Amino acid sequence: MFAKVNSFGVKGLAGFAVTAEADISGGLPQLAIVGLPDSAVKEAADRVRSAAKNLGYAWPPSRITVNLAPADVRKTGPVYDLPVLLALLCASGQLPRQNSARAFVGELSLDGALRPVAGILPMALAAAGCGVGELFVPAEN
Repeated sequence: MFAKVNSFGVKGLAGFAVTAEADISGGLPQLAIVGLPDSAVKEAADRVRSAAKNLGYAWPPSRITVNLAPADVRKTGPVYDLPVLLALLCASGQLPRQNSARAFVGELSLDGALRPVAGILPMALAAAGCGVGELFVPAEN
């Protein structure tokens, strides 16, 4: 199954749109994050798995591929944890698919709590410019 969730990132002083796409398919259990992620984004796999378990969701025993599009722009930092988790839960049928007018940004702790992230203002401005009606961010932001 496939699902996508809108998000945003920061490059320099400007925000840009990112789509977290999750695909669950047959094969040995594995989570691969692609789309030019840095090491902090690659570490999201462990944070997302732990957060899902501690929030009471089932981890799909399948091959999971997460693409952070656009693939030609480097993704940095933990801001994609929340959209990756939501895309995975939507793809596995544990949450309803997300409305395209919504976007999500946030770092996950291992227990599933949201942590604040840097660069929210440029991301919020980019979201407004893209016509996003609702931007969900950690409460501290």
